[in-house]
Amino acid sequence: DSLLSQISSRSDASPFLHPVDWKALGLYDYPTIIKNPMDLTTVLKKLKSNQYPSLTSVSSDVRLIWKNCMTYNADGSDFYLLASEFSKRFEEKISKLSKDPSAVKSSQGLEANDTAPSPEQKQCFARNLFRIGKEELGRVVTVLDDKSPEALTKNVAEDEVEVNVDRILGRVFWELEEYVAGVLGKNEKKK
Repeated sequence: DSLLSQISSRSDASPFLHPVDWKALGLYDYPTIIKNPMDLTTVLKKLKSNQYPSLTSVSSDVRLIWKNCMTYNADGSDFYLLASEFSKRFEEKISKLSKDPSAVKSSQGLEANDTAPSPEQKQCFARNLFRIGKEELGRVVTVLDDKSPEALTKNVAEDEVEVNVDRILGRVFWELEEYVAGVLGKNEKKK
């Protein structure tokens, strides 16, 4: 919350504070290019009303703000460069916060809970399972076997396990989603 308040209070954050009023601005192609609009005020409202189950989901919405701006505006334009700079600063600050996730979660009330993930979040998680290594996938299966066994279908003869993302309990989903996102974040930094 304080990080978002810091960002929002900056004088150059005004283009990101509210939803893009594309009609008033005459940007009639905006809704065809930007499918999931997002802005800082919306993120702050969702945060204050506890709509985010984890730091990862807050970060995803904030990243969407910068991504949308950079998608719609030409590379090198003032808005593109501004979004790029905000994105860089945000990633630096969020990586510092991520090093102490317990402090972040408790101070912002973002403990993982039983909130059901959306179909899009489930799809994203399922895709990300294909992007992690065998060891990390093994940890995911172990956690599921322990905390949400109904999400696993075991084929002993083939030595295979199938994960049914739709059957993972909410709190277990958020725990694993955060773990997988963290693994992928580390892998991206190595490249």
